[in-house]
Amino acid sequence: MTQSASTASIQNCELSILMPCLNEAATLATCIEKAKASASRIGVSFEILVADNGSTDGSLQIATAAGARVLHVSERGYGSALRAGIEGARGRYIIMADADDSYAFDVLEPFYSALESGHDLVMGNRFRGGIAPGAMPPLHRYLGNPVLSFIGRLFFRIKVRDFHCGMRGFRTDAIRSLKLQTSGMEFATEMVIKAAMARLDIHEIPTTLKPDGRNRPPHLRSWRDGWRHLRFMLLFSPRWLFLYPGLVLFILGTLGSLWLIPEMRVVKGIGFDIHTLLYTAAASVVGMQMMLFGILARTTGSALGLLPHSRLTEWLTRHFRLELGLLAGGALILVALALALQTLLGWEIGGFSALDPRATMRHAIPAAGLGIMGMELVVASFWITFLQFTPTPRAH
Repeated sequence: MTQSASTASIQNCELSILMPCLNEAATLATCIEKAKASASRIGVSFEILVADNGSTDGSLQIATAAGARVLHVSERGYGSALRAGIEGARGRYIIMADADDSYAFDVLEPFYSALESGHDLVMGNRFRGGIAPGAMPPLHRYLGNPVLSFIGRLFFRIKVRDFHCGMRGFRTDAIRSLKLQTSGMEFATEMVIKAAMARLDIHEIPTTLKPDGRNRPPHLRSWRDGWRHLRFMLLFSPRWLFLYPGLVLFILGTLGSLWLIPEMRVVKGIGFDIHTLLYTAAASVVGMQMMLFGILARTTGSALGLLPHSRLTEWLTRHFRLELGLLAGGALILVALALALQTLLGWEIGGFSALDPRATMRHAIPAAGLGIMGMELVVASFWITFLQFTPTPRAH
């Protein structure tokens, strides 16, 4: 990344107005003029910062002529442009929005006032402020944004109603401390989630959205970028990705196995026997694997500083003892061996003749399942103990 000469030689300004830009010649000058007028009404020192992501339509010349400072960002992507802009900003606060003239650069005062009142991140809410006809595709308005915002609130307990609003303001040092990494459209989600995890003060205010002034198709790709948002939320929530689904699967599989181990069951003329027992036992094993993987993912993420510590991860990385895990895993393995031995003794008593699988498999299947789960506990215990030798950041 290299920086161009700026017509605005502000070294210590109060407010940076950040615009990511990729071929926005049709609207960039309008956005800059609106932002300058609004910032002037606020009465603080400011800069207009354009993070250019490789424009070839004259946007650079337009930005410079309008008095903006330009950052040349070589790494492509919406998130890359904004990350570079945040790092290069001079202001104590940053207000960012797209340079397509769809956001209200002429109404910056509410964002600045909210920041001055002590909030760390101020999110715009287009659904409360007003979405003009044609400004947001129906797929985004009625499905994409509401569903992804709901998932974000559910997974991370964040009260924000519009996760993907492109207009937001924040304290520069607070957002820099989050060490944001994503390069694409999911950057918007990463900022909100990591701000909540770091317990920053998040506030939401109404803002408006109108049809953009582009003379080209938008950069956003609905399904691709929607998936990238969802993928990020899943990866940063091991509870919902692994732990909760694994717990449900483990409980259902275990209850089903306990129901079928004593004998064949018949429900409305349908028989459930050892074949069903095999599937329920497999469900228990997979459920156990998912739960352990969720715990390991959460603990490893905390140890590496990617996720904040919880009570569970604090206890695991500071107080868990390998011997406890080995005892639990060993107990399951011993039960599995006892069941296998019982089957072997029955085979010996029968003179090593052919056995009835409907009887023997009622011991063999649980034995295999318990043995696998016992080994999983042993392996997971070693991994958690290994994490105790890594530097672990304290919870915020």
